[in-house]
Amino acid sequence: MRLFALKGSDSLGVAVAGAMSMGLDPHEERDFEDGEHKARPLVSVRGEDVYIVHSIAGEPGASANDKLVKLLFFIATCRENGAARVTAVVPYLAYARKDRQTKERDPVTTRYVAQLFEAAGTDCVAVLEVHNFAAFQNAFRCRTVHLNARKLFCPAIRKLDQGQPVVIFSPDGGGIKRAELLRQCYEAEVGVEVGFGFMEKRRSRGVVSGDLFSGDVDGRAVFLVDDMISTGGTMLRAAHACRERGARAVHAIATHGLFGVGSYALLAGSAIDRIVVSDSLASATKAAKLEVISCASLIAEAIRRLHTNGSISDLVGMES
Repeated sequence: MRLFALKGSDSLGVAVAGAMSMGLDPHEERDFEDGEHKARPLVSVRGEDVYIVHSIAGEPGASANDKLVKLLFFIATCRENGAARVTAVVPYLAYARKDRQTKERDPVTTRYVAQLFEAAGTDCVAVLEVHNFAAFQNAFRCRTVHLNARKLFCPAIRKLDQGQPVVIFSPDGGGIKRAELLRQCYEAEVGVEVGFGFMEKRRSRGVVSGDLFSGDVDGRAVFLVDDMISTGGTMLRAAHACRERGARAVHAIATHGLFGVGSYALLAGSAIDRIVVSDSLASATKAAKLEVISCASLIAEAIRRLHTNGSISDLVGMES
């Protein structure tokens, strides 16, 4: 087996390798003056089962497009040099939000990205908490593995609830299933009833609307759950609504912390007490209320089971 981690996912790659009691295999990445780049393994991959860890999210000096192309080229290079199987381990997959047409002549970018992975010779794409699981799974013709972060977040919720009654809350209708699965997971862990709620959100031409609020949050510790935090506007809107209805504490949980332009209001404001994200993305964002938990052990176990053709049904949350 060969395990690589491309630039930008170095820290996560090292942690994954450590959880597997092995080291990362060496590779070279070069950026040229005209914006082109190349990457190549520095060890033989002929006949090997290759795993490449690389989250695709833009950061200063490297756009999502740069990272996507570099990953695709590295996959193709491994196949060109005789790899028996190549698995792209992409904790955060760019363009997963644009999975359907919502306006005339819209692109269906998720499907186009899937076609690029297939064209590069990818055997399997493993992701962590993708935006829309069904759309992701249906877009790819190669094998896909979808990991969820529910079990990673349960200890964080238990630490933050401070014995208060808990409500797991989806800040928009699209995330109801995700929040409900986390509620079930946490309820099974603590053995007490856990509340549930959600809020309506409609977005059209950049304008967010929707007033429907469901759930009793009065006097409770509310945990807002989403797959990602970008600007934080969705989380803030739900946090204010919960505060207005008597929530004693409001915390935000998201697998991917993008923290783009506009997220300062979320990080610095008082509407949310604590923000918990995984380390699926390397981020320079610092805030007193921000807590980062590791997803390395989950990814390492998925790689281990893929390599040995073991069952990963419990990791992906499927019932036997």
